[in-house]
Amino acid sequence: MSAAHKVELSQFLKHQHLCESLTMQEINTLLEYVTHAHFSKNEVIADIGTLGEALYFVVKGEVALIYEAPTGDQQEVGRMVEGEVMGEMSFFDRRPRSARLVAKSEDTQVLVLTRARYKRLRVEHPYIAVNLLEHVIISLDHLFRRVSQDYTEFSSYLYGRGK
Repeated sequence: MSAAHKVELSQFLKHQHLCESLTMQEINTLLEYVTHAHFSKNEVIADIGTLGEALYFVVKGEVALIYEAPTGDQQEVGRMVEGEVMGEMSFFDRRPRSARLVAKSEDTQVLVLTRARYKRLRVEHPYIAVNLLEHVIISLDHLFRRVSQDYTEFSSYLYGRGK
């Protein structure tokens, strides 16, 4: 990663929830543990059934979460945008991914934190790792709330309000 690109990414991260309590030095340290990846529109970032060996943080673009039914039918179940983390469920529970992560913008960019680098980060810079974990918890909370709201709205539609 070039010095200019690292400065650009650190400026982006400075304004994200993930890094709101980190110093610029800590943000630059975090950047030493991640790689920057580019994906074309409709390119698969991570596939269903694979083990989550990395966390992804969206820097630019949008990523669709695609569920595939046993019949082969696919349905988009969510979108992740700039500043959001994805892949956290499989990363932490070490179970196969239940959704496909697909780039939905021409130049989707993500930061990738592998399991091996996360383990090093946890030992070498625990404060940064704790901030990352808090961000993951908030991300899962937002996902749960969105799903709960969608379920409630669907149930109200299907069964009527107040029943």
